[in-house]
Amino acid sequence: MNLLNMKAKDLRELTEEELGQKLEFLRKELFLLRQKMGTGRFEKFAQIKQIKRDIARVLTIQNEMKFRSEQVVSSAQVKIAN
Repeated sequence: MNLLNMKAKDLRELTEEELGQKLEFLRKELFLLRQKMGTGRFEKFAQIKQIKRDIARVLTIQNEMKFRSEQVVSSAQVKIAN
């Protein structure tokens, strides 16, 4: 599995743990690229932009999963109350 440039469709198939690992990897990668940029040994500025987008994509999918799980819990509570 390519850890960079994954589509949202592919990310939705991952577990919460796998998404967390991917997010950690992307943040470390962004940190390393920023270090290279600071030392002047970096030329692929578009790669930073792509990693930032990937991070945003992963965070969005995580929020969707959290929202869905909250909806399931609240709908279960409504059924129990009735």
